[in-house]
Amino acid sequence: MALSVDIRKQLGDFHLEVQFDAEDETLALLGASGCGKSVTLKCVAGILTPDEGRITLDGVTLFDSAARIDLPPQRRHVGYLFQDYALFPNMTVRQNIAAGAKDRGRRRETAEALIRRFRLEDAADRKPRQLSGGQRQRTALARILASEPRAVLLDEPFSALDSYLKYQLELELAEILDSFPGTAVWVSHDRGEVFRNCGRVCVLDAGKSQPVRTLEELFRAPGTEAAARLSGCKNYAGVELRGEAVFVPAWNVTLRCAGPAADHVRTIGVRAHQVRPAPPGTENSFPCAVVRVIEDVFSTVVLLRPEGAAADAPLLRMELDKAAWQAVPDKQRLTAAIPPEDILLLK
Repeated sequence: MALSVDIRKQLGDFHLEVQFDAEDETLALLGASGCGKSVTLKCVAGILTPDEGRITLDGVTLFDSAARIDLPPQRRHVGYLFQDYALFPNMTVRQNIAAGAKDRGRRRETAEALIRRFRLEDAADRKPRQLSGGQRQRTALARILASEPRAVLLDEPFSALDSYLKYQLELELAEILDSFPGTAVWVSHDRGEVFRNCGRVCVLDAGKSQPVRTLEELFRAPGTEAAARLSGCKNYAGVELRGEAVFVPAWNVTLRCAGPAADHVRTIGVRAHQVRPAPPGTENSFPCAVVRVIEDVFSTVVLLRPEGAAADAPLLRMELDKAAWQAVPDKQRLTAAIPPEDILLLK
């Protein structure tokens, strides 16, 4: 099975322009709040209608503006897990699951099988208001699978849960998706959640999609500042190109890169854990003053100001494990280094 999406939609001042293809996989739509992730899912599910474009699922056209095709949601064979789960409040767990059954003649058998699969036996006769967050999510997922969908859309599936319960349910959801024979699209703004559960990712930025790439590609070479921020990069600075090096005016530092930068590069990104204390004379090293030290749970965050930096220059964030920071002899001034291969060249 495969899902292909190529759509445009105008919502007031917001313009959505999204294109991606997904195979039998869990594909992430990763982006900040308000970038169009949920709107995209609603267009795929048939809840919203794009202004133009085309959506196909397993060779079946769900929407085609040119051909004037727009299948209703119930004919799309797409399961949508809403952020609030959208359970029927006056139905029990058993009734909610049965309501989603594709085979009307086997509603009871389908519901009972899914109740056992999702370990909902003790809650089967309760209504949504009597359920925990985890039970509500499992009920919603069971109802989706009862409809035998060809694709499953997950709209930030853990946004309504506390962190402890989230990780428990994340494991359960991963097991379900491993055995799901179709396409899953997982919307999130949490890079860790995406990294743990998805093989490929499509970044959305201000309504526009970027090319689908593997998670390894996103972290190694995000390409744009938006993608780099979503992948967890903390340090950014404008640059001037100098062949295989870049000059950072704000820090008054020249850094050699792993190769020549393309003409469109205007910014570099540096991950905080790739900034390291180093002996003077190390490649891409420069002296810094320590401005602030922040003790995190398992690491130490050190904010640095390169010598000669402009007064309003962004501080350089360095993250070390606690033992590495304790081993630094001078905690007021140090030499920091950024390996050439760890400099992200960004549009």
